[in-house]
Amino acid sequence: MELLQLVGAFVAQEAAEGAAAPEVLHYFGAAIGLGMIVFGAAFGIGKFTAAAAESMARQPSAAAQISAAVNLPLFLLEGVAILAEVFVLLIVLMK
Repeated sequence: MELLQLVGAFVAQEAAEGAAAPEVLHYFGAAIGLGMIVFGAAFGIGKFTAAAAESMARQPSAAAQISAAVNLPLFLLEGVAILAEVFVLLIVLMK
């Protein structure tokens, strides 16, 4: 709630100074989008890794197969997060 008040005050100040309010909100939207991307990727990687560690603890004999099966989805999840960050930064820089 405080963030919205801060954004509202900032936009009002910028509008009073003659700056375009939609452009200012564009940057705030990009910042919020980047935060959501990072949080979502970190949450997904953490849950996936925790499940893999738990399954290796339950069955140590299958640890090699489990770690091999976990690597590809983790790399894909990280790659999707990096691509999303690049797209958001391109949108900001192209504006």
